[in-house]
Amino acid sequence: MMTDTDALSPTQAFLEAFRRYGAGISVVTALKSDGSPTGFTATSLASLSASPPLATFNMSQMASSFPAVKKDSTLLIHMLGTDSLELARTLSGDADQRFVGDHWSSGPDGLPLLHGVSAWLHVRVVEIMKVEFAATIAVQILGGAVGADDDALVYQHQGYKKAAAL
Repeated sequence: MMTDTDALSPTQAFLEAFRRYGAGISVVTALKSDGSPTGFTATSLASLSASPPLATFNMSQMASSFPAVKKDSTLLIHMLGTDSLELARTLSGDADQRFVGDHWSSGPDGLPLLHGVSAWLHVRVVEIMKVEFAATIAVQILGGAVGADDDALVYQHQGYKKAAAL
């Protein structure tokens, strides 16, 4: 049990608290201005509204994919299950290696569509709220599809885990 004398600095408190917080894994894909694919792994995907269907995710403004995320641009958001563990590792790795291989194809609007995911959403960016070096992106759901039912893939304690029923 923590006591007042164990108080952490703001940065330490942030890092330690969020390491303990399990979050679902999604991958956001887009097209760069030259038409090449880009994307990143996100643990911040959240539903915002069912009517109209809206969601949010967060990202760093320093991320290599950030210039591709513009108001009114379309993106694909992929939800990953445990069968997609290798996709999660690939898309969180080196930016220049994320789309090397046959794990994706051209989807709606020519966007990179990942294969074998639990679900994917075709979205349009409706708002970008910049805060310091980060941004919250609000998107409207345009459509999507679901894949095979799979156990949720979560990220916790700096590693991937399988969500289990209690």
